[in-house]
Amino acid sequence: MKLNEHNSKQVFRDAGLPVPQGILVRPGQEPVADFPLPWMLKAQVLAGGRGKAGGILMAKTADQARIGLQSLFDLSIKGEAVRLVRIEPNIAVTREMYLSVSLHRQHRCLCVTAGRRGGVDIESCPPDSLLIEQVLPDTDLQPFQIRNLFFHLQLPWNLMKPFATMLDRLFTCCLRHRLLLAEINPLVVLEGGQLMALDGKVEIDDHWMSMHPELERFLEPAHLSAEEIRTRDAGLSYHSLDGFVGLMVNGAGLAMASMDILSASGLAAANFLDLGGGADENAMRTALDILFDDPRVSMLFVNIFGGILSCHTVAESMLKALDARPPRKPIVVRFAGNSAHQGLGLLRQAGLPGLHLCPDLASATKALHSLKAGQMAGMAKTMEPVPPSRRFHHPNPRRTDTPFPLPDDCRILVQGLTGKQGQLHCRLMQGYGSRVVAGVTPGKGGAEVLGLPVFDTVREASSSMPIDASIIFVPAAQSPDAVLEAAAAGIGWVVCITDGIPQLDMLRTLLRLQDSPTRVIGPNCPGLIVPGKTKIGIMPGSIFTPGPVAVFSRSGTLTYECVDRLTRAGIGQSVCVGIGGDPFVGTSFTDLCRLIRHDPSTKAVVILGEIGGQAEEDLGEYMVRTGFELPVFGFIAGRTAPPGKRLGHAGAILAKGEGGIEAKLKAMADAGFQLLDNLDQVAEAVARVL
Repeated sequence: MKLNEHNSKQVFRDAGLPVPQGILVRPGQEPVADFPLPWMLKAQVLAGGRGKAGGILMAKTADQARIGLQSLFDLSIKGEAVRLVRIEPNIAVTREMYLSVSLHRQHRCLCVTAGRRGGVDIESCPPDSLLIEQVLPDTDLQPFQIRNLFFHLQLPWNLMKPFATMLDRLFTCCLRHRLLLAEINPLVVLEGGQLMALDGKVEIDDHWMSMHPELERFLEPAHLSAEEIRTRDAGLSYHSLDGFVGLMVNGAGLAMASMDILSASGLAAANFLDLGGGADENAMRTALDILFDDPRVSMLFVNIFGGILSCHTVAESMLKALDARPPRKPIVVRFAGNSAHQGLGLLRQAGLPGLHLCPDLASATKALHSLKAGQMAGMAKTMEPVPPSRRFHHPNPRRTDTPFPLPDDCRILVQGLTGKQGQLHCRLMQGYGSRVVAGVTPGKGGAEVLGLPVFDTVREASSSMPIDASIIFVPAAQSPDAVLEAAAAGIGWVVCITDGIPQLDMLRTLLRLQDSPTRVIGPNCPGLIVPGKTKIGIMPGSIFTPGPVAVFSRSGTLTYECVDRLTRAGIGQSVCVGIGGDPFVGTSFTDLCRLIRHDPSTKAVVILGEIGGQAEEDLGEYMVRTGFELPVFGFIAGRTAPPGKRLGHAGAILAKGEGGIEAKLKAMADAGFQLLDNLDQVAEAVARVL
């Protein structure tokens, strides 16, 4: 969660950093401050660039303050209305600098950055004015690093101790609150020679906030739309976009792919709304009401692929939310996967006018076009063209003598077996034929669940029987420790299903295991499956079939969409792995392609990527460098997603200069991928190569 300046300074003040006094004023409130004029009036928005947009004013008198406040409250900065203004004293400074601590995805560490200049144009500073010190999240900021940053800023020696104290407190604050960013811009030297954080920007990991309700005091509803507040309360993920088709989907990957499909068809999405794995009546009613109430929305598209979630359950919730009455706006419904036929049948039986039922995306798109009123094609965003692939021909024949290293008779341990999710998915894995041998729940040792012995620790379980893989169904706060426990017991594969793990906690865990023989899949993933042999995860086993295609994906729902198309076309899969959608995951695309490069059962690879991060670019570089011999097909979801939006997975954020769609498409094309515009192309493309 991004904090405004006022709340960011509260975090800094609590950490012992020097910040100016300040009060927060809302529209209609009289400014009353216990510090003298002149005042600085500072619009509180989450968008950047407020200084250049006129969002900071000086008031020398009370009358000027009243006039200035009104002008700020009439202002909109990058589409965000100003609803809060911070008032603080005008402070005389002799110098402005920049200082920040951030968790960096690509470098996999904390980066402490110091700049000799600060203020509105920090992005345009020459590179030699910035110094970045990298700190592993399991280590402290070292004294020599503090000295490096201090002398880089060219501060007088008498400020060495106050600077070291400030930086140490800032760094400790990041670790304590799992901050993704703590930025002081500008860090100033006052006329009296003291250091002060004159402005601040903080971002707290949403997963950490969910574990620590006391941090909710920093949530400022004034920065959220009414729709965002309602969906947040209902546990849904929602973002407003610029189109006219209200979108409701399960799974962030499928949601982004749906946005791309709509945009390419001239049917721009009005929103991103992810039901996730829940589709009860309350969530469905909230979602529908929000889309019905949005004046920009002229039609709705409900696109559900049932994995564990049943389409029949979604249909039941929809009918209850509609109170068995026709919808206020037409709804195009596409169901696929688990109980899709039954779900569509239930809606068809209800006979409600305004429901348009479709078995596939092609018919759904056609139905949306038929509903489209007037000429609205100009609202659609243009998708980046897919560049042509370069085909590489390698003179050396491919060796096929190293099978994918998961035992055929893989013995599986379930960590968290006695919980609801652990038992549900253990039963489904057993039904698929997976060899689950035991479970672990501390304090439940000696019990028996689903015919399996339960141990208190992984060490006890692994001492009692051979174990090849462990799957983790424990709460997010305990999951990193559960991963380490399994690795310490020497288990070769650890599949972490859990969502909601703070980024810093997972990064620390993965760094501790970087030289370990244990392979970690996830977190926030559907797991892995070798069709016809074993399933270690939550995937719907019925859509998978043995065959020659490896499918590796950052999205669970996109995995199901792709595999369903392959299977219906008679093309089976050798192994399918969801690597997880979080910024920090264990086994990467590149790691998996190394493992199947010489696998005799694999003849082709499908990569399902997303915007954000460097996973696809790293894979492309590996393939060019090694002369990877297998044909590879690539699909990227989120090509039309607006930069800077969080779309369900924390991994789907467009960082400046990295993770963008252009770089991904180019890297994949240069590596010889056959790029797909949409997943409807995957079966035909793979069939041609096979």
